[in-house]
Amino acid sequence: MHSREGVDGGRRQVLKTGGVLGLFAMLGLLPAAALAGIDRKAFEAKALNEALDALGALIAEESALITLTAPDVAENGALVPVTVESTLADVEQISILADRNPTMLVAQYTLPKGTDAYLSTRIRMAETSNVIVLVKAGGRFYRASKQVKVTAGGC
Repeated sequence: MHSREGVDGGRRQVLKTGGVLGLFAMLGLLPAAALAGIDRKAFEAKALNEALDALGALIAEESALITLTAPDVAENGALVPVTVESTLADVEQISILADRNPTMLVAQYTLPKGTDAYLSTRIRMAETSNVIVLVKAGGRFYRASKQVKVTAGGC
């Protein structure tokens, strides 16, 4: 059996290590490998065309093979439920944008090969906006959008 002191010491070490990693993440000091695949220009974009350009998705065609589910009216812009599902083949990435947010790109997900193109999340919206979903499949971008009316802003 382990002594109580040994167990408490191990727990303390885990908490210290987790705290240090959390601090590094907050300060932006994680190694570049931990941030691989994140396009900062896309997340920092203040205009929709700027965000689409940074994502390489200026030419994205509407697709009926993408299902975007979001409420018509969101009472709280801090917690807007969004579900995305696609039956496109070889989906590589799903991005969610809100065209009236201070920064357009809300979330970006990279999907490993063979993963079902389905996600459900909650996003923050500053005001009534078009929620735009970009799906990258087979090296091309496709899109779907829906207007969501926000009664109390969340950003």
